[in-house]
Amino acid sequence: MRITRVRIVSQTFFFCLFLFFVIITDLRYLKGYPVSLFLELDPLVGFATSLTTGTIYKSLILGLVLLIPTLVLGRFFCNWICPYGTLHQFTRFLFGSRDEQWNIDANRFRHLQQLKYVLLVAMLVAALFGSLQIGLLDPICLFHRSMSTAILPGINLLLPDSFYIKQYFHVGAWLVGFILFFFVGMNVIIPRFFCRAVCPLGAFLGFLSRFSLWRIERDPNTCIDCDACLKNCQGASDPHTQLRKSECFVCFECIDDCPVDAISFSFMPNKAHEVSGPPLPGRRAAMGALFGMAGYAVARGSGDSDSNFNKKVIRPPGSVHEDGFLERCIKCDQCIRVCPTNVLQPTLMEAGLEGFWTPILNMKIGYCELNCTLCGQVCPTGAIQRISIEEKNGRGEFAEQGPVRIGTAFYDHGRCLPWTMETPCVVCEEVCPTSPKAIYSREVTIKKRDGNMITLRRPYVDPSLCIGCGICEHECPVKDHAAIRVTAIGETRSDERRLLMDGGDTSTLLDLVKRKR
Repeated sequence: MRITRVRIVSQTFFFCLFLFFVIITDLRYLKGYPVSLFLELDPLVGFATSLTTGTIYKSLILGLVLLIPTLVLGRFFCNWICPYGTLHQFTRFLFGSRDEQWNIDANRFRHLQQLKYVLLVAMLVAALFGSLQIGLLDPICLFHRSMSTAILPGINLLLPDSFYIKQYFHVGAWLVGFILFFFVGMNVIIPRFFCRAVCPLGAFLGFLSRFSLWRIERDPNTCIDCDACLKNCQGASDPHTQLRKSECFVCFECIDDCPVDAISFSFMPNKAHEVSGPPLPGRRAAMGALFGMAGYAVARGSGDSDSNFNKKVIRPPGSVHEDGFLERCIKCDQCIRVCPTNVLQPTLMEAGLEGFWTPILNMKIGYCELNCTLCGQVCPTGAIQRISIEEKNGRGEFAEQGPVRIGTAFYDHGRCLPWTMETPCVVCEEVCPTSPKAIYSREVTIKKRDGNMITLRRPYVDPSLCIGCGICEHECPVKDHAAIRVTAIGETRSDERRLLMDGGDTSTLLDLVKRKR
């Protein structure tokens, strides 16, 4: 059996497994499947989060173990396991040129392939300063995000009421979809463009591949210099001359294409026949990446943090404090995919540049279900901690610490029907899920403009009972801006934000107000 057929079987298996995990990341089908497996297998996720947090989240150890075969076999992950790489290769197979000479020329090494090392250095420097940005371009994170927020909802538009896929609306889905189709479409012009030129995971594995014990070896005494080995070379690694180890995807296409069997996969071959180090960019580009990302990381206080936050940035229940959240969240959007009410949405600029594509709750679209903790179950990095229903609702052994609060609801009396428009309405009180209810009402009798008397029930919020679930805002009949809205103030995960809701003395509250200004 040709070894490339074995590789194709491996690619097909892992690609189908990835799609299976994406589809069952749903309340209806989850049932304990390891849906975060590919993210946990991603060694760059484990390495970068260890830089930002100083610790290794237990589920990410598996990805670091994957580095061991990389040090032995080279960059095999890119062409044997990575589902995003498989998508690019298959797209190239379907729509690429069939001209042999064109393919040979297209698969020669280009200096553009240095770009991914610049991106990797920039992201790792940012990680050292506590800003985790690898999820923007990491292939597994990017593919998960694309499937969850753009592709699956798009399929449901074509196949409404699909049994497997619920139609969800996601903020910025057009941008996620455009990025996916741009990278996939570039395969028609430059084969495996993303993998060769952009992928930070590929750059990370490429750097480690320089130490690999096995690699492609060309026998110069047998080689007839026909360049046939370049026809299907996935990494543009120059197998026809000195092999670039860091660019080789271990696809074995060159071995099968060689007409004289001059190429083999050998153990510790002659080092004179290889370029072991990665094609690093020039000093100016490297220094620019270092200083640029260092400057960004130092100045990242313009984003959302514990001391400077946007009240609209409401994180999922179980989330760690904001600085820790941004150090862990890889923007994979698995939590968004699994959310049964569609309340979780990717941010654009609400959480600043650093928080781009991280999840927040949008109460106009949905609400946080009282008896749901799925987001924490699928988070691979611990940005959203796994909590039980009892812990979330402050029941049983957690009764003393109380429920997890993600925010607090406030009324806008100028828009509330009973308060301003003399119109009966008790929707918010009826839907409030807490027991006792955080929203209560008081009966008042008022004289209308026409002189008639009317009895109304005006609603109030008890902040000591409100958990910020947002169902009141979501169900409020006032369109445009709801008459009751939830903000991040009062959330459990931040002591500083909780102080605003504590019954402290007046001077303490005034000091806090001045600091916020």
